[in-house]
Amino acid sequence: MNWLTNFVKPKIQALIQRNDIPDNLWTKCPNCEHMLFHRDLQDNLFVCHHCQHHMRIDVVQRMESLFDEQSYTLIDVPKVIADPLKFKDSKRYVDRLKEYRQKTNRTDSVMVAYGQISRIPSVIAAFDFNFMGGSMGLAAGEALVTASDYAVKTNSPLIAISASGGARMQEGILSLMQMPRTIIAVQRVKEAGLPYITLLTDPTTGGVTASFAMLGDVSIAEPGCMIGFAGARVIEETIRQKLPEGFQTAEYLLAHGMVDMVIHRSEMKKTIGQLLTHVMPSGAATHAMLARSA
Repeated sequence: MNWLTNFVKPKIQALIQRNDIPDNLWTKCPNCEHMLFHRDLQDNLFVCHHCQHHMRIDVVQRMESLFDEQSYTLIDVPKVIADPLKFKDSKRYVDRLKEYRQKTNRTDSVMVAYGQISRIPSVIAAFDFNFMGGSMGLAAGEALVTASDYAVKTNSPLIAISASGGARMQEGILSLMQMPRTIIAVQRVKEAGLPYITLLTDPTTGGVTASFAMLGDVSIAEPGCMIGFAGARVIEETIRQKLPEGFQTAEYLLAHGMVDMVIHRSEMKKTIGQLLTHVMPSGAATHAMLARSA
């Protein structure tokens, strides 16, 4: 009887009972290691309630958190050559692209959208770190150019949100060429007398930092995010010196004049809206709304 009770019965129960508790209800904060209920974390824009650590956020959630009423229109980006160098390492580059496109349901690492922020029509170009580490290749460069052209066309401010490991190695020199290309795109916006705001998130590194990400009329960063060109270990080995505590964090760059603001994610929409209200040229917001309706 003990054998039936202790062995057979639990086996049968394990087969017929359903596990009604999902295994993804909780997330551990990578900073303080507190367990956070996923719904509370989502409502708090993926900021830890205990230590205020800003976790990485999906690009769609980022867009929804900034645009009025979470409403925006995606801007189509012209297609580029998928694998210009026929690159292959442990797997073919075209296979990697296919894998990430299926995983993220996006064609590449930058998403361009048009909507209103504090009732001011605006264009946002945002990097998706989930797509190959937000790396910048031909498609990302084309997206920044498209966002720039659309901002000028609709007389709207341009906001670039960076979250990138830098240039995409699978596209070699072609990815590096996107650095001057994005700088020219930003210059077009400025020559049109329109505001260009950059929002630096974790991480902003490599060729992205060395090009459009640091050219904002106003540069905003999220608390604790890493901003730099090369990694700290590479720099230390090159200069043979120990780097200061907190080097390459948003707070360190703020203290040394590299960024203008470090803003909590919950205050980001309000802050950007206030900036746009102050810096938009007189009548530009009205013209942008008319251009959108035309």
